[in-house]
Amino acid sequence: MQDDPVTIERRPRHILVTGASRGIGRTIAGRFVASGDTVTVLARSHDGAEKVCAELGAAAAVAADVTDASALEEALGMAAKRSGPIHILVNNAGGAETAPVSRLDVDQLRRMMALNVEPVLTAIRSVLPPMKERGVGRIVTIASTAGLKGYPYVGAYCAAKHAVVGLTRALALELAPTGITVNAVCPGYTDTDRVSGSLDRLEQKTGRARADLLAEFTGANPLGRLIRPDEVADCVHWLAGAGASAITGQAITVAGGEL
Repeated sequence: MQDDPVTIERRPRHILVTGASRGIGRTIAGRFVASGDTVTVLARSHDGAEKVCAELGAAAAVAADVTDASALEEALGMAAKRSGPIHILVNNAGGAETAPVSRLDVDQLRRMMALNVEPVLTAIRSVLPPMKERGVGRIVTIASTAGLKGYPYVGAYCAAKHAVVGLTRALALELAPTGITVNAVCPGYTDTDRVSGSLDRLEQKTGRARADLLAEFTGANPLGRLIRPDEVADCVHWLAGAGASAITGQAITVAGGEL
């Protein structure tokens, strides 16, 4: 069955966003709440999920460690019971570890895969049956420019995000006849507390001026600045709409022309 553009726009749509307690995920959740959608926020801790749910006015909050497949599946099932089948899944949860190649080991690579790749597959598999039954659905995963190029000292993270992009492209081809689109959004360095924390640590470790460190972070971006979380959220929101019905298997870069 082919995707009906009207169906995907019909409210109330149920959107679930993982890693929604802060940063890009929180902004994405807020963008969908503002457009009148039914939003479930998923965070690692129950308190964190409930807090952001109350702040945004989201419909519901669920908690799970996304690296625990059983816990993630249970949380997704609970969300569907509370607010109905999930129409749009946004896989945002993830994280990075740094290490030079001399200290990069298989354990770090496995941790990065367990955090950034495995939960994406687990969540997608959980939401697919009702999406297929309806003949419509949207899956958007927040990857990174690190899924399209290399960066020094984050080899395991780059490998994981490249895997996410590859998984997106493969599943998009497989699911295209079902009316479900699968895409990745790849932000560059974004103005979040995670990047701010990285700058704090580098400032303490190196003694260099924060402005100089920030200039290095933004040096590859022709706009010369960090990406704003709302710019990423707007891209995700568009992919969830009827106007993006023919967009699938893409890794859309939100990076000011870096790539």
